[in-house]
Amino acid sequence: MGILRILAIAACCVVIGVPQADARRPASSAPEIAASKLPAEAQSTLALIRDGGPFAYSRDGVVFGNRERLLPQKPRGYYHEYTVKTPGVATRGARRIICGGDVAALDECYYTDDHYQSFRRIRR
Repeated sequence: MGILRILAIAACCVVIGVPQADARRPASSAPEIAASKLPAEAQSTLALIRDGGPFAYSRDGVVFGNRERLLPQKPRGYYHEYTVKTPGVATRGARRIICGGDVAALDECYYTDDHYQSFRRIRR
């Protein structure tokens, strides 16, 4: 194999392997947001999670599968999702809080306002 071909292949590999700046980066490197800076509806949802409900939607508290793999990898059943009401939206909307581990302790919670496209870790 000639040196030019090796260099061309190496250059292709470098270009292809360059990570793109995009909102779908892992939450472990995602920005944080203080709980006090969340929308009022998200702050109310956090309080409901801490208190164990009652929740407005039947899907609140279900296992979040992390299919997007944007949250740190944990065993299935670790994460649970909760709806954050969106004013003026008749459906569940796109906003969610995902909590892991002991959800009532709010130790590891993430906020998304774009239906799992990106996450911000909630800092209490």
